[in-house]
Amino acid sequence: MKTVQALVGDDIFLQLQAIGKIAAAMPAGTQRVEFDGESAAAHEVFDELRSFSMFASDKMVVVRSAEEFISKNRDAMEEYVENPVDSAVLVLRCKSLPMNQKVSKLIAKNGVVIPCEPPKEKELPKWIAERAKSVHQIVIDPGAVQLLADLIGADLGRLDNELAKLALMVDGKVTAADVGRSVVFQRDQEMWHLTDELTAGRIDQALKRWRHLVQGDPSTEFRAVTWLTLWLEKAIKALEMKKARANPFTIAKELKIWPANNVDALLRTAEKMGATGLRRALDLLADVDYRTKTGLGGASDNVERFMLSLAS
Repeated sequence: MKTVQALVGDDIFLQLQAIGKIAAAMPAGTQRVEFDGESAAAHEVFDELRSFSMFASDKMVVVRSAEEFISKNRDAMEEYVENPVDSAVLVLRCKSLPMNQKVSKLIAKNGVVIPCEPPKEKELPKWIAERAKSVHQIVIDPGAVQLLADLIGADLGRLDNELAKLALMVDGKVTAADVGRSVVFQRDQEMWHLTDELTAGRIDQALKRWRHLVQGDPSTEFRAVTWLTLWLEKAIKALEMKKARANPFTIAKELKIWPANNVDALLRTAEKMGATGLRRALDLLADVDYRTKTGLGGASDNVERFMLSLAS
């Protein structure tokens, strides 16, 4: 495996999928460490990469907002990418990575660049059909594909969620009528209601919804980290956009928040937690994922503990 991997693009779902694939390809028990590229010092990141883990033989170091980190530490980044260590994988989550820069060329030469941009409008039906077949093992007819594309757009996380639900509902080929029953009349899915409760600070209600979800569909507990990470990263982005003086309508449109007035509650939560608190929550969620995958507590209980930590 290449030990420097740049995930380039602003689609959160694709970045999380890429991180999952990288983690799955690493040895069991690999230690995962996350940094915020806007605030992390160069020596913290590179010392972590070069130091040996006390509890695992391999390490994955993830840097969020990596374009900021690269910009502030260009010389150090170039030096590291030219001679990366073998015992750790550096994952750079970037919105953009201009390929005319030396550091970008070095990453492409010595590592790998993984595009994380959502498909264009005309390419979206193909993505839906292929995702349905390869991941969810369902065949979806062209009319159903187009209806999903029209109703949801390029919100890949939500599309994947709908496909997962359709796979449970339908035995055989998915039709437009199936999509209508699943999406049109039930488009506000329970997990999004749960994050609405978290957004509003109603942790007790979120926990009730979580327990109901797990009771009705035990596989929910293994998808929760992805859902909750998407929610936190939307909160971080909403806070950044507000600081840049974007209005609520623009924020809702860019982050695909529906209904749009949910932006107000999301911003209140984001401002209450602050950028530091939101990123700390992301780190806790990464720990939930690690603990669950290594057998340190049940998945459902680990998620509950995470939600309770938001109340503190």
